[in-house]
Amino acid sequence: MKKIHYLFLLLLTAVMMTSCYSHRQIGYLQEPTKSNKLPIYDSVPYEKYRIHVNDEVIFRLITMDETISKAFNAGINNPSHNIQYAYSYRVHTDGTVELPYLHPVYILGMTVREAQDTLRAAFREIIPDADVKLALYNKYFSVIGDAQAGRYFIYKDRMNIFQALALTGDVMNSGDRRHIRIVRPQGDGEEPEVLEFDMRTNSIIDSKYYYVYPNDVIYVARTKDSFVKVPTYTGFLGLITSSVALLTTVLNYVAYLYK
Repeated sequence: MKKIHYLFLLLLTAVMMTSCYSHRQIGYLQEPTKSNKLPIYDSVPYEKYRIHVNDEVIFRLITMDETISKAFNAGINNPSHNIQYAYSYRVHTDGTVELPYLHPVYILGMTVREAQDTLRAAFREIIPDADVKLALYNKYFSVIGDAQAGRYFIYKDRMNIFQALALTGDVMNSGDRRHIRIVRPQGDGEEPEVLEFDMRTNSIIDSKYYYVYPNDVIYVARTKDSFVKVPTYTGFLGLITSSVALLTTVLNYVAYLYK
């Protein structure tokens, strides 16, 4: 009976040691040390997004001529330039975009600001006081895996991986933070780039993995040992309670047999 008691206690101890998620496994912004073996990523300058084939842009034409202004901005239903209701224009495979009353204008590979300046110059050939406000319509990224899957809007410039995943409610405890992947489209005809990184290390800040760009797909895999983990302390306490109850039942049964 004592052997059974000790065996069960040993099993219970093993379950307790493997059933909880530790800070080392799921904590963010940890300092890399020799013991935790977290990677150290190099800092790189931020690169602005450059327009790809099949991107969609929206624009607003500003001019003192109210007739022309209303004609060009009919697709925008309020002064706040609500992106949801604006009419978008797709970038063709030849890198050009076709806007009303203009010949096709080449904007492939430009930043949004560079494309805006290019379109302003094109419009001023026919409207001397024209000004243009340009925005990217498809400013979305997608999330799949062990996070709240969906498509999310990039609401600010330089959105980082933490801000992006916060929109999903964070990665689940069972998500593998050591091997987060971002699938990032490249130029027309090129294979997408796959970035894999450990988001627990604080060296991710300002690294090439830090910022999220339009059309990114963030994949969060599930850890291999997640089936033996308990996501919350409530679940852990439930496991302990049920284990103690099982131990009591077994011991009572063995004691009954030896009567």
